[in-house]
Amino acid sequence: MKQFLATLLLIVCVPAGAQTAWLLGELHDQPDHQRQAAQIVDELAAQGRLQALVLEMAERGRHTRGLPRDAGEVQVREALAWHEPAWPWAAYGPVVMAAVRAGVPVQGGNLPRAELRAAMGQARWDDTVPASARERLVDAVRDGHCGLVPEAQLPAMARMQIARDDALAATIAASARGASPEAVVLLLTGAMHASRATGVPLHLPRLAPGLAVRSIALVPEGQPAPEGFDERRSAQSQPSRDHCADLRERGMPAMTPPASR
Repeated sequence: MKQFLATLLLIVCVPAGAQTAWLLGELHDQPDHQRQAAQIVDELAAQGRLQALVLEMAERGRHTRGLPRDAGEVQVREALAWHEPAWPWAAYGPVVMAAVRAGVPVQGGNLPRAELRAAMGQARWDDTVPASARERLVDAVRDGHCGLVPEAQLPAMARMQIARDDALAATIAASARGASPEAVVLLLTGAMHASRATGVPLHLPRLAPGLAVRSIALVPEGQPAPEGFDERRSAQSQPSRDHCADLRERGMPAMTPPASR
């Protein structure tokens, strides 16, 4: 009888298709964030719950499906078309290889670079998220580029961010289809993309209705948690590079969008 009641409770509390997406928001220049991400991959894989690892660091359409668990790092990097200048393999390789060794597919989720510029001119993205979220994204682009981007270009660059979030959400949705109720699709991405206030969670209700979402922020010790997260996990901190100084030194290239359509 107890077993029957436990099974009945599970059926009532866990509706069909109750898979979960964990959105892990990191800071890209903090090694402890990538270390914790690899640890989460190991833990979920050991529990048999990890359905897929989705990465901002690889383009949508690239994946490791079909590779054996003992595939070498060169094979994995080729499968994902890894872009080393943007994403150092030394930082992210352990996360990726933890999934590969566990037999879990790794999916690129980011909008392909060839489509980024076109997205800047596509006005349809403006209505994909609430106006408040679009304003936050404009502010984030301004701050993230150290005030060096002309104000007239900021809305177009925010569109690019929205399009990237949509691509990440679509990859999560595809990865969750057919998964068992206890399965988890894990996304590793920057904090803005994982936030409920600005990122992927704004797109998932449309692309994956019923998919449960858990947004997790990795936060350096002593810093406040960013907006829009369900959970905060403290992480060790190391000094960040002054990226504003880097941008000023090399100059900010003009990013004129194509004609809106």
